[in-house]
Amino acid sequence: MIGCTKLLCGTATVSEAIKYRGSDREIPPQLLQFSAQNRPLVVWNMTNRCNLRCKHCYIDAEDRSYAGELSTEEARTFITDLGEMKVPVLLFSGGEPLIRKDIFELGRMAVDLGLRPVISSNGTLIDDEIAKKIKETGFQYVGISIDGAPATHDDFRNKSGAFEDALRGIRACLENGVKTGIRFTVNKYNQNDLPEIFEIIERERIPRFCMYHLVYAGRGQEMAGMDTAISDKREILEYICRKTIELNQKGVETEILTTDNHADGVFLRNYIQQHQPERAGEIVQLLDMHGGCSAGTKFANVDPRGNVHPCQFWQDYTVGNVREKPFSQLWLGDDELMVKLREKDKYLKGKCGQCDFKTLCAGCRIRARAVYGDIWAEDPACYLNESELKKGN
Repeated sequence: MIGCTKLLCGTATVSEAIKYRGSDREIPPQLLQFSAQNRPLVVWNMTNRCNLRCKHCYIDAEDRSYAGELSTEEARTFITDLGEMKVPVLLFSGGEPLIRKDIFELGRMAVDLGLRPVISSNGTLIDDEIAKKIKETGFQYVGISIDGAPATHDDFRNKSGAFEDALRGIRACLENGVKTGIRFTVNKYNQNDLPEIFEIIERERIPRFCMYHLVYAGRGQEMAGMDTAISDKREILEYICRKTIELNQKGVETEILTTDNHADGVFLRNYIQQHQPERAGEIVQLLDMHGGCSAGTKFANVDPRGNVHPCQFWQDYTVGNVREKPFSQLWLGDDELMVKLREKDKYLKGKCGQCDFKTLCAGCRIRARAVYGDIWAEDPACYLNESELKKGN
Protein backbone atom coordinates (compact mmCIF):
# COMPACT_ATOMS: atom_id res chain seq x y z
CA MET A 1 0.00 0.00 0.00
CA ILE A 2 1.11 3.55 -0.72
CA GLY A 3 0.30 5.82 2.22
CA CYS A 4 -0.64 9.10 0.52
CA THR A 5 -1.40 10.87 3.80
CA LYS A 6 1.80 9.60 5.39
CA LEU A 7 3.98 10.68 2.48
CA LEU A 8 2.27 13.88 1.38
CA CYS A 9 1.42 15.24 4.82
CA GLY A 10 4.44 13.99 6.76
CA THR A 11 2.46 11.86 9.22
CA ALA A 12 5.17 9.17 9.06
CA THR A 13 8.90 9.87 9.33
CA VAL A 14 12.03 7.87 8.65
CA SER A 15 13.17 8.14 12.27
CA GLU A 16 9.83 6.83 13.49
CA ALA A 17 9.91 3.91 11.03
CA ILE A 18 13.54 3.03 11.84
CA LYS A 19 12.66 2.64 15.52
CA TYR A 20 10.83 -0.58 14.76
CA ARG A 21 12.89 -2.05 11.89
CA GLY A 22 14.66 -5.24 12.87
CA SER A 23 13.00 -5.08 16.28
CA ASP A 24 10.73 -7.61 17.99
CA ARG A 25 8.71 -4.74 19.43
CA GLU A 26 5.10 -4.61 18.29
CA ILE A 27 4.93 -2.36 15.25
CA PRO A 28 2.13 0.23 15.29
CA PRO A 29 -0.43 -0.51 12.54
CA GLN A 30 0.31 2.75 10.72
CA LEU A 31 3.99 1.75 10.29
CA LEU A 32 3.55 -1.86 9.15
CA GLN A 33 4.16 -0.95 5.52
CA PHE A 34 7.72 0.13 6.44
CA SER A 35 8.57 -3.03 8.41
CA ALA A 36 11.68 -5.06 7.58
CA GLN A 37 10.33 -8.24 9.17
CA ASN A 38 9.74 -11.28 6.96
CA ARG A 39 6.43 -11.98 8.67
CA PRO A 40 3.66 -11.18 6.25
CA LEU A 41 0.23 -9.68 6.62
CA VAL A 42 -1.96 -12.73 5.92
CA VAL A 43 -5.21 -12.45 3.97
CA TRP A 44 -7.35 -15.50 4.65
CA ASN A 45 -10.26 -15.97 2.27
CA MET A 46 -12.14 -17.95 4.89
CA THR A 47 -14.99 -18.78 2.50
CA ASN A 48 -15.78 -18.49 -1.18
CA ARG A 49 -19.43 -17.99 -0.37
CA CYS A 50 -20.82 -14.48 -0.80
CA ASN A 51 -24.28 -12.95 -0.72
CA LEU A 52 -23.39 -10.77 -3.73
CA ARG A 53 -21.91 -11.45 -7.17
CA CYS A 54 -19.64 -8.52 -7.96
CA LYS A 55 -18.36 -7.88 -11.47
CA HIS A 56 -14.69 -7.51 -10.49
CA CYS A 57 -14.44 -10.33 -7.92
CA TYR A 58 -11.02 -11.99 -8.13
CA ILE A 59 -12.25 -15.39 -6.86
CA ASP A 60 -15.62 -15.68 -8.65
CA ALA A 61 -17.51 -15.90 -5.36
CA GLU A 62 -21.18 -16.91 -5.40
CA ASP A 63 -23.99 -17.45 -2.89
CA ARG A 64 -23.69 -21.22 -2.61
CA SER A 65 -21.89 -23.77 -0.47
CA TYR A 66 -18.34 -24.72 -1.41
CA ALA A 67 -16.82 -28.08 -0.55
CA GLY A 68 -13.45 -28.51 1.10
CA GLU A 69 -13.18 -25.25 3.03
CA LEU A 70 -11.15 -25.31 6.25
CA SER A 71 -13.17 -26.51 9.21
CA THR A 72 -13.24 -24.56 12.45
CA GLU A 73 -10.73 -26.94 14.01
CA GLU A 74 -8.41 -26.74 11.00
CA ALA A 75 -8.70 -22.96 11.11
CA ARG A 76 -7.76 -22.96 14.78
CA THR A 77 -4.60 -24.94 14.00
CA PHE A 78 -3.77 -22.52 11.19
CA ILE A 79 -4.30 -19.43 13.35
CA THR A 80 -2.25 -20.94 16.19
CA ASP A 81 0.68 -21.26 13.79
CA LEU A 82 0.25 -17.64 12.70
CA GLY A 83 0.31 -16.60 16.34
CA GLU A 84 3.53 -18.51 16.97
CA MET A 85 5.01 -16.93 13.84
CA LYS A 86 3.92 -13.49 15.12
CA VAL A 87 2.43 -12.31 11.83
CA PRO A 88 1.38 -8.67 12.23
CA VAL A 89 -2.16 -8.87 10.81
CA LEU A 90 -4.71 -11.56 9.96
CA LEU A 91 -7.32 -10.27 7.53
CA PHE A 92 -10.55 -12.27 7.45
CA SER A 93 -11.85 -12.03 3.89
CA GLY A 94 -14.08 -13.95 1.49
CA GLY A 95 -16.37 -14.20 -0.37
CA GLU A 96 -18.16 -12.55 2.50
CA PRO A 97 -16.48 -13.56 5.79
CA LEU A 98 -19.48 -12.69 7.94
CA ILE A 99 -21.34 -15.60 6.34
CA ARG A 100 -19.16 -18.01 8.35
CA LYS A 101 -20.70 -18.57 11.75
CA ASP A 102 -17.33 -19.17 13.43
CA ILE A 103 -15.81 -15.81 12.47
CA PHE A 104 -16.22 -14.35 15.94
CA GLU A 105 -14.81 -17.44 17.66
CA LEU A 106 -11.79 -17.42 15.35
CA GLY A 107 -11.41 -13.66 15.61
CA ARG A 108 -11.33 -13.88 19.39
CA MET A 109 -8.73 -16.62 19.16
CA ALA A 110 -6.57 -14.40 16.96
CA VAL A 111 -6.81 -11.59 19.51
CA ASP A 112 -5.85 -13.94 22.35
CA LEU A 113 -2.78 -15.05 20.38
CA GLY A 114 -1.61 -11.47 19.95
CA LEU A 115 -2.59 -11.05 16.30
CA ARG A 116 -4.32 -7.99 14.85
CA PRO A 117 -7.53 -9.36 13.30
CA VAL A 118 -9.32 -7.24 10.69
CA ILE A 119 -12.25 -7.86 8.34
CA SER A 120 -12.78 -7.17 4.64
CA SER A 121 -16.52 -7.11 3.95
CA ASN A 122 -19.13 -5.88 1.50
CA GLY A 123 -20.86 -4.38 4.54
CA THR A 124 -24.37 -5.48 3.67
CA LEU A 125 -24.67 -7.94 6.58
CA ILE A 126 -23.50 -5.47 9.23
CA ASP A 127 -26.17 -3.97 11.45
CA ASP A 128 -25.93 -2.65 15.00
CA GLU A 129 -25.92 -6.14 16.51
CA ILE A 130 -23.17 -7.45 14.21
CA ALA A 131 -21.11 -4.28 14.72
CA LYS A 132 -21.30 -4.81 18.48
CA LYS A 133 -20.07 -8.39 18.04
CA ILE A 134 -17.20 -7.16 15.86
CA LYS A 135 -16.23 -4.69 18.59
CA GLU A 136 -16.60 -7.18 21.45
CA THR A 137 -14.55 -9.79 19.59
CA GLY A 138 -11.63 -7.38 19.25
CA PHE A 139 -11.45 -6.86 15.50
CA GLN A 140 -9.34 -3.76 14.99
CA TYR A 141 -10.62 -2.65 11.60
CA VAL A 142 -13.32 -3.32 9.02
CA GLY A 143 -12.74 -2.43 5.37
CA ILE A 144 -16.00 -2.10 3.45
CA SER A 145 -16.10 -2.08 -0.33
CA ILE A 146 -17.78 0.86 -2.06
CA ASP A 147 -17.61 0.99 -5.85
CA GLY A 148 -18.91 4.48 -6.54
CA ALA A 149 -22.03 6.57 -6.22
CA PRO A 150 -25.19 4.60 -5.28
CA ALA A 151 -26.26 3.66 -8.81
CA THR A 152 -22.71 2.72 -9.83
CA HIS A 153 -22.18 0.65 -6.71
CA ASP A 154 -25.46 -1.23 -7.08
CA ASP A 155 -24.62 -2.02 -10.70
CA PHE A 156 -21.20 -3.43 -9.79
CA ARG A 157 -22.68 -5.43 -6.93
CA ASN A 158 -25.56 -6.69 -9.06
CA LYS A 159 -28.03 -5.77 -6.34
CA SER A 160 -30.38 -2.81 -5.93
CA GLY A 161 -29.91 -1.15 -2.53
CA ALA A 162 -26.40 -2.59 -2.00
CA PHE A 163 -24.95 0.90 -1.55
CA GLU A 164 -27.37 1.84 1.23
CA ASP A 165 -26.78 -1.50 2.92
CA ALA A 166 -23.00 -0.98 2.80
CA LEU A 167 -23.30 2.58 4.11
CA ARG A 168 -25.50 1.29 6.93
CA GLY A 169 -22.73 -1.18 7.77
CA ILE A 170 -20.12 1.60 7.84
CA ARG A 171 -22.26 3.73 10.12
CA ALA A 172 -23.02 0.83 12.45
CA CYS A 173 -19.30 0.10 12.85
CA LEU A 174 -18.37 3.73 13.49
CA GLU A 175 -21.22 4.19 15.96
CA ASN A 176 -19.91 1.19 17.91
CA GLY A 177 -16.31 2.38 18.00
CA VAL A 178 -14.97 0.09 15.27
CA LYS A 179 -12.43 1.76 12.97
CA THR A 180 -13.85 1.44 9.47
CA GLY A 181 -12.75 2.44 6.00
CA ILE A 182 -13.80 2.40 2.37
CA ARG A 183 -12.18 0.07 -0.16
CA PHE A 184 -12.64 1.44 -3.69
CA THR A 185 -11.49 -0.38 -6.83
CA VAL A 186 -11.06 2.31 -9.47
CA ASN A 187 -11.95 1.59 -13.08
CA LYS A 188 -13.18 3.49 -16.12
CA TYR A 189 -16.83 3.06 -15.10
CA ASN A 190 -16.51 4.62 -11.64
CA GLN A 191 -13.52 6.99 -11.84
CA ASN A 192 -15.82 9.99 -12.26
CA ASP A 193 -17.52 9.08 -8.97
CA LEU A 194 -14.39 9.84 -6.94
CA PRO A 195 -15.53 13.37 -5.99
CA GLU A 196 -18.77 11.96 -4.58
CA ILE A 197 -16.84 9.30 -2.68
CA PHE A 198 -14.69 11.99 -1.08
CA GLU A 199 -17.84 13.93 -0.16
CA ILE A 200 -19.10 10.80 1.61
CA ILE A 201 -15.77 10.35 3.39
CA GLU A 202 -15.85 13.91 4.70
CA ARG A 203 -19.55 13.94 5.55
CA GLU A 204 -19.52 10.59 7.34
CA ARG A 205 -16.09 11.20 8.94
CA ILE A 206 -14.79 7.88 7.61
CA PRO A 207 -11.22 7.49 8.95
CA ARG A 208 -9.69 5.54 6.06
CA PHE A 209 -9.96 5.36 2.27
CA CYS A 210 -7.98 2.89 0.19
CA MET A 211 -8.15 3.06 -3.59
CA TYR A 212 -7.37 -0.24 -5.28
CA HIS A 213 -6.16 -0.42 -8.86
CA LEU A 214 -7.72 -3.17 -10.95
CA VAL A 215 -5.79 -6.45 -11.04
CA TYR A 216 -6.63 -8.75 -13.92
CA ALA A 217 -7.63 -11.87 -11.99
CA GLY A 218 -10.88 -13.81 -11.56
CA ARG A 219 -13.78 -11.90 -13.10
CA GLY A 220 -11.38 -8.94 -13.12
CA GLN A 221 -9.24 -10.83 -15.68
CA GLU A 222 -12.23 -11.24 -17.96
CA MET A 223 -12.82 -7.50 -17.70
CA ALA A 224 -9.30 -6.13 -18.14
CA GLY A 225 -10.84 -3.74 -20.65
CA MET A 226 -12.59 -1.94 -17.79
CA ASP A 227 -9.27 -0.66 -16.41
CA THR A 228 -8.67 3.08 -16.46
CA ALA A 229 -6.70 4.52 -19.39
CA ILE A 230 -3.02 5.27 -18.83
CA SER A 231 -3.64 9.01 -19.22
CA ASP A 232 -6.49 8.84 -16.72
CA LYS A 233 -4.34 7.10 -14.10
CA ARG A 234 -2.13 10.17 -13.86
CA GLU A 235 -5.14 12.49 -13.51
CA ILE A 236 -6.61 10.23 -10.84
CA LEU A 237 -3.40 10.31 -8.79
CA GLU A 238 -3.16 14.07 -9.14
CA TYR A 239 -6.71 14.30 -7.82
CA ILE A 240 -5.93 11.92 -4.95
CA CYS A 241 -2.92 14.07 -4.01
CA ARG A 242 -4.98 17.27 -4.00
CA LYS A 243 -7.77 15.72 -1.90
CA THR A 244 -5.31 14.17 0.55
CA ILE A 245 -3.68 17.53 1.23
CA GLU A 246 -7.02 19.35 1.28
CA LEU A 247 -8.58 17.01 3.84
CA ASN A 248 -5.47 17.16 6.01
CA GLN A 249 -5.47 20.97 5.93
CA LYS A 250 -9.17 21.00 6.84
CA GLY A 251 -8.48 18.82 9.86
CA VAL A 252 -10.45 15.85 8.53
CA GLU A 253 -8.80 12.83 10.16
CA THR A 254 -8.88 10.46 7.20
CA GLU A 255 -5.96 8.34 6.00
CA ILE A 256 -5.76 8.05 2.20
CA LEU A 257 -3.95 5.11 0.61
CA THR A 258 -3.66 3.43 -2.78
CA THR A 259 -2.71 -0.16 -3.55
CA ASP A 260 -2.01 -2.59 -6.39
CA ASN A 261 -0.04 -0.09 -8.48
CA HIS A 262 3.24 0.84 -6.85
CA ALA A 263 3.99 3.32 -9.61
CA ASP A 264 1.89 5.51 -7.34
CA GLY A 265 4.81 5.63 -4.92
CA VAL A 266 7.19 6.90 -7.61
CA PHE A 267 4.52 9.37 -8.74
CA LEU A 268 4.27 10.71 -5.17
CA ARG A 269 8.05 10.95 -4.95
CA ASN A 270 8.08 13.06 -8.13
CA TYR A 271 5.09 15.11 -6.95
CA ILE A 272 6.86 15.92 -3.68
CA GLN A 273 10.10 16.64 -5.53
CA GLN A 274 8.16 19.33 -7.40
CA HIS A 275 6.11 20.76 -4.53
CA GLN A 276 8.17 20.00 -1.38
CA PRO A 277 11.73 19.28 -2.63
CA GLU A 278 13.16 19.43 0.88
CA ARG A 279 11.19 16.24 1.73
CA ALA A 280 11.99 14.23 -1.41
CA GLY A 281 14.94 12.37 0.14
CA GLU A 282 12.88 11.23 3.11
CA ILE A 283 10.09 10.02 0.83
CA VAL A 284 12.51 7.83 -1.14
CA GLN A 285 13.77 6.35 2.14
CA LEU A 286 10.24 5.53 3.25
CA LEU A 287 9.37 4.00 -0.12
CA ASP A 288 12.58 1.98 0.05
CA MET A 289 11.56 0.67 3.47
CA HIS A 290 8.18 -0.22 2.03
CA GLY A 291 9.82 -2.11 -0.82
CA GLY A 292 7.18 -1.98 -3.56
CA CYS A 293 4.97 -4.94 -4.44
CA SER A 294 4.62 -7.10 -1.33
CA ALA A 295 3.52 -10.36 -2.99
CA GLY A 296 5.63 -13.16 -1.56
CA THR A 297 7.33 -10.90 1.00
CA LYS A 298 5.19 -8.80 3.35
CA PHE A 299 1.90 -10.14 2.00
CA ALA A 300 0.43 -13.63 1.82
CA ASN A 301 -2.86 -15.26 0.93
CA VAL A 302 -4.52 -18.44 2.14
CA ASP A 303 -7.61 -19.56 0.28
CA PRO A 304 -10.69 -21.28 1.78
CA ARG A 305 -9.22 -24.75 1.23
CA GLY A 306 -5.94 -23.89 2.93
CA ASN A 307 -3.80 -23.35 -0.16
CA VAL A 308 -1.07 -20.72 0.30
CA HIS A 309 -0.52 -18.15 -2.47
CA PRO A 310 1.97 -15.27 -2.91
CA CYS A 311 -0.99 -12.85 -2.93
CA GLN A 312 -4.77 -13.01 -3.20
CA PHE A 313 -4.70 -12.48 -6.96
CA TRP A 314 -2.31 -15.39 -7.56
CA GLN A 315 -4.88 -18.13 -7.03
CA ASP A 316 -3.44 -20.46 -9.69
CA TYR A 317 -0.03 -20.77 -8.00
CA THR A 318 0.10 -22.69 -4.73
CA VAL A 319 3.10 -22.87 -2.42
CA GLY A 320 1.51 -25.65 -0.36
CA ASN A 321 -1.45 -26.34 1.90
CA VAL A 322 -1.76 -25.60 5.62
CA ARG A 323 -3.50 -28.93 6.12
CA GLU A 324 -0.27 -30.68 5.14
CA LYS A 325 2.38 -28.30 6.47
CA PRO A 326 2.21 -25.23 8.74
CA PHE A 327 1.99 -21.86 7.00
CA SER A 328 5.20 -20.71 8.71
CA GLN A 329 7.19 -23.55 7.12
CA LEU A 330 5.66 -23.03 3.69
CA TRP A 331 6.26 -19.28 3.74
CA LEU A 332 9.86 -19.46 4.84
CA GLY A 333 10.70 -22.40 2.56
CA ASP A 334 12.62 -22.54 -0.71
CA ASP A 335 9.80 -22.57 -3.25
CA GLU A 336 11.35 -21.37 -6.54
CA LEU A 337 8.82 -18.63 -7.31
CA MET A 338 8.80 -17.37 -3.73
CA VAL A 339 12.58 -17.06 -3.73
CA LYS A 340 12.42 -14.98 -6.92
CA LEU A 341 9.59 -12.80 -5.60
CA ARG A 342 11.82 -11.81 -2.68
CA GLU A 343 14.28 -10.28 -5.15
CA LYS A 344 11.91 -9.22 -7.93
CA ASP A 345 14.12 -6.46 -9.26
CA LYS A 346 16.64 -9.00 -10.61
CA TYR A 347 14.14 -10.52 -13.03
CA LEU A 348 12.09 -7.57 -14.31
CA LYS A 349 11.98 -6.90 -18.05
CA GLY A 350 10.99 -4.06 -20.36
CA LYS A 351 10.00 -0.75 -18.82
CA CYS A 352 10.05 -2.21 -15.29
CA GLY A 353 13.52 -3.67 -15.75
CA GLN A 354 14.90 -0.33 -16.99
CA CYS A 355 13.32 1.76 -14.23
CA ASP A 356 15.64 3.40 -11.70
CA PHE A 357 12.94 2.94 -9.07
CA LYS A 358 12.27 -0.77 -9.61
CA THR A 359 13.19 -1.65 -6.02
CA LEU A 360 10.54 0.83 -4.84
CA CYS A 361 7.85 -0.58 -7.13
CA ALA A 362 8.44 -3.79 -9.17
CA GLY A 363 5.06 -3.43 -10.87
CA CYS A 364 2.25 -6.00 -10.76
CA ARG A 365 3.31 -9.45 -11.90
CA ILE A 366 -0.29 -10.61 -12.33
CA ARG A 367 -1.14 -7.83 -14.78
CA ALA A 368 2.11 -8.48 -16.66
CA ARG A 369 1.23 -12.15 -17.09
CA ALA A 370 -2.39 -11.44 -18.06
CA VAL A 371 -1.33 -9.07 -20.87
CA TYR A 372 2.06 -10.42 -21.99
CA GLY A 373 2.06 -14.03 -20.79
CA ASP A 374 5.24 -13.40 -18.76
CA ILE A 375 5.22 -12.64 -15.03
CA TRP A 376 8.46 -10.66 -15.33
CA ALA A 377 7.30 -8.43 -18.20
CA GLU A 378 6.57 -4.75 -17.60
CA ASP A 379 3.38 -3.80 -15.80
CA PRO A 380 0.91 -2.66 -18.49
CA ALA A 381 -0.72 -0.32 -15.97
CA CYS A 382 2.38 1.79 -15.36
CA TYR A 383 1.55 5.37 -16.34
CA LEU A 384 4.96 6.97 -15.72
CA ASN A 385 6.84 8.36 -18.70
CA GLU A 386 10.46 7.64 -19.49
CA SER A 387 11.87 10.73 -17.79
CA GLU A 388 9.93 9.97 -14.59
CA LEU A 389 11.63 6.59 -14.34
CA LYS A 390 15.04 8.22 -13.86
CA LYS A 391 16.41 9.27 -10.49
CA GLY A 392 17.86 12.48 -11.86
CA ASN A 393 14.40 14.00 -12.22
